[in-house]
Amino acid sequence: MSPTATVLICTYNRAEALGEALDSLARMTVSPGVTWDVLVVDNSSTDDTAAVVRQRQAAFPVPLHYLYEPRQGKSYALNTGLAAGRSAFVVFTDDDVVVAPGWLQAAIAPMLADSSIDYTGGPVSPIWEAPRPRWLDPARGDLWGTIAILDYGPSPFVFEERQRVPLGANMAVRRALIDSVGGFDPAFGRTGTSLLGQEQAEFFCRTHAHGARGLYAPDMKLHHHVPARRLTRQYFRRWWFCKGISRSRLHRIHPRSAGTDLSTAKRVAGVPLFALRAMARHFVEGVARLLLRRDVIGATRHEMMLVYYAGFAWEDWRFARSSRPRRSPSRLSPTHQGTPE
Repeated sequence: MSPTATVLICTYNRAEALGEALDSLARMTVSPGVTWDVLVVDNSSTDDTAAVVRQRQAAFPVPLHYLYEPRQGKSYALNTGLAAGRSAFVVFTDDDVVVAPGWLQAAIAPMLADSSIDYTGGPVSPIWEAPRPRWLDPARGDLWGTIAILDYGPSPFVFEERQRVPLGANMAVRRALIDSVGGFDPAFGRTGTSLLGQEQAEFFCRTHAHGARGLYAPDMKLHHHVPARRLTRQYFRRWWFCKGISRSRLHRIHPRSAGTDLSTAKRVAGVPLFALRAMARHFVEGVARLLLRRDVIGATRHEMMLVYYAGFAWEDWRFARSSRPRRSPSRLSPTHQGTPE
């Protein structure tokens, strides 16, 4: 008999962190009648990932499964996990989290109570491995997605009504929705240490088109490790530039996903005018914040938005250039045409 819920973890070379995540899951509490299991998909790790899982299987309170996916890429791993189980709900998390004891119950409770809710997502709090940089705003969440941190507040709301989506580290989805819209597109999945991605964003483009509804569940709590190497401006710039590239590719497939139809946007050299205007605006406002107000936090937000639109513009320009028709070699200019025989 299939369990009520499957916790799906895709992992790549994070054996130590994975062990901590599994130990926190082992302390999970659920309501009577709710059954669950855990599925770890090893995305071609070269460390002790397999041993970490197998060492815990015998004593784990619920079935703990291990699968190996040799194709590098998170979407491949996610789809392998989805194909392996038939639970009513799939609860997604990462290999470097610590979940609260009531996390799983909070994830599926809204869907058990209301058949119109197709997915849920909850807050992700940081476990700092280095002091938070002074340029990262502790109050506003504009840049928190860079380090997979999210907090939409203490009250539930429907994601579609606020044009929000959950983080992939903390979301649960009805199996029926996945069966209807499909899994994750490998073209948008993270590969190795690359920062290009957006497989969750692409998935939610399809769920929105399907008419799905998701609920933010504030009691669906977990903590996520934030490595020191990610708390640098260089990392933030790389992340936002790569997000700009990935979003350009996403909008190419789903042109209405930005709230407007980008297929009709006015362009210069293939670049939408709104992206060029946004770059100029964020540059001017960022410089003003830094030089006139000494507002390092505000200047950083504008800097990252400038980098985001630069990535978006660069990818659109690159695509337009590569798609430009080439001159046929058979077409000679009048001065080079041969004389009739």
